[in-house]
Amino acid sequence: MTQKAQHAILRFAKHKAGPAGALEAHHERTKEQYASNPDIDTSRSRDNFHIIRPEQKYRREIDSRIKAAGCRTRKDSTMFVDTLITASPEFFTNRSKKEIQAYFTEAVAFMEQKVGRGNIFSAVVHMDEKTPHLHLCFTPITEDGRLSAKEILGNRAQLSKWQDEFHAHMKKAFPVLKRGESALVTKRKHIPTWLFKQSVDLTKQAATVQKVLAEITPLNAGKKRDEAAALLKRFFPRLESHLGQMKKYQATIDYLTQENEGLKEKVKDGSSIKKQLEAARLKQENEQLRRFVESIPQELLHDLRGQGRDSHSKDQQR
Repeated sequence: MTQKAQHAILRFAKHKAGPAGALEAHHERTKEQYASNPDIDTSRSRDNFHIIRPEQKYRREIDSRIKAAGCRTRKDSTMFVDTLITASPEFFTNRSKKEIQAYFTEAVAFMEQKVGRGNIFSAVVHMDEKTPHLHLCFTPITEDGRLSAKEILGNRAQLSKWQDEFHAHMKKAFPVLKRGESALVTKRKHIPTWLFKQSVDLTKQAATVQKVLAEITPLNAGKKRDEAAALLKRFFPRLESHLGQMKKYQATIDYLTQENEGLKEKVKDGSSIKKQLEAARLKQENEQLRRFVESIPQELLHDLRGQGRDSHSKDQQR
């Protein structure tokens, strides 16, 4: 039986300051329940460990570093980067906790060389999900004191170089690791887990709003319309943001969901089939969400988008 290739995995997610609190709650396991992520087994959370422990709240860690460096920021600045580091599930099979610690410690050493130890404010390993993985968060501050994720992470070609260097570094300590196929070759982007979860959550919320809209009759039009408008006012900005985010991954989704013979020949293991099924579900959910937007009464839709423009205009005037 042919043994599956084992790959070192490195992925980046760029963020403004807003999501810092939510990511901190997830990474640092500050909640008792994680309904949005059923993969977390809280009985095993005691096995999680830090390689770099944050000294204060994520937002304060971010702000203090940016202030100390004297960085100029804009509304659209990437304030921090959440780095996911793991390996193929097979790599961790039958490995001791000491070996797993050694793997992630080596990975952190690589990141310290690349982005600077002073920029990293948290590096925590999760042992309470299906596959051990590390979340490492850093502020993308350059050596000359500028906040620039673009310069540190670079474009697609530079990200491919990141992968080459990460693989070369990790292979020295773990020769079993193989270099995965470059995204420049596959032309595909990794679809982040949070996007799948966000899609499920928004689909459920859309169903709730649709139910209220369906209950509007000539007799209760005023009351029900106001109820629907209030729900949509909270829900619609997240929905439009999500659909915008989805555009970045459309090529990957299309690739994974195409049903031609060439693709079928490439599907040789369960993980590939799982990716196809997940992508198909994501595609279906987002088609539903787009149809939902089309089903919103035009006067409501006009008001919602008008509020969004008014809010944006006020922000620019401040």
